[in-house]
Amino acid sequence: MTRVTILSDNEVGGSRPKGLRAEWGFAADVGGVLFDTGQTGIAADNADKLGLGPYETLVLSHGHYDHTKGLPAFVDDAEEIYVHPDAFEPKYHGVESIGLPYTREWIESHATVNTHRDPVEITDRIYALGEIPRRYPDSSTGEIRDTDGTSRPDPVHDDQPLVVTGEGGLGLVLGCCHAGLRNTIEHAEDVFDRPVQTVLGGTHLRSPDPDELDEIVAWVAERVERIAPTHCTGHDARRKLEDAFGEDYERVGVGSTVEL
Repeated sequence: MTRVTILSDNEVGGSRPKGLRAEWGFAADVGGVLFDTGQTGIAADNADKLGLGPYETLVLSHGHYDHTKGLPAFVDDAEEIYVHPDAFEPKYHGVESIGLPYTREWIESHATVNTHRDPVEITDRIYALGEIPRRYPDSSTGEIRDTDGTSRPDPVHDDQPLVVTGEGGLGLVLGCCHAGLRNTIEHAEDVFDRPVQTVLGGTHLRSPDPDELDEIVAWVAERVERIAPTHCTGHDARRKLEDAFGEDYERVGVGSTVEL
């Protein structure tokens, strides 16, 4: 079994240990690997309170600030960082920068940066999935700004989850799932030839279209055994997922642990 402990999320999962804090962002300890860093240093403070870390190996789900801005609190202990190359692109929402706020050169001055588009093994049973094909609609966000100042929609091709492999199936740990939940699940199953059993993390299910949301929830509930949504999962989506999964829906937040 691989234990996942949430270090940064929109809410705290319980009252113990005292002093855990929430923020808009995501980070998790996945079997001793740090997946994302949250928006501030809160994830590092929470890890310390939970007796976790330091982390030699980091994986970034994508290049948005709420998953990467907390990097300085971890980078001095880091030896290797895995990330899709597009995570370094300048990303904007209108005039506001929403991208990775540190240069590749600065990060490389602290740790080895491994960029990849294909699945890569991080440690025993844990893989970064890499770039995900888009058969179903995705959850693209913001714009990419080119060197000449022109902007174009950002498909967030850098979005990737961690995959925890087991004999009977897979566990997915998601950052924001901009690639789309159905696309991500199908690609993981295609790569590893095993079913996805558990999904934990940000699902980006925030569609204002109730019919579209119902379609996605029904598809996922038919395919996956257990779900624990976090971060960028909307209130309507959480309610519909809980109705669909019943006792196999897990409420989680900062400090929560899930075994994969």
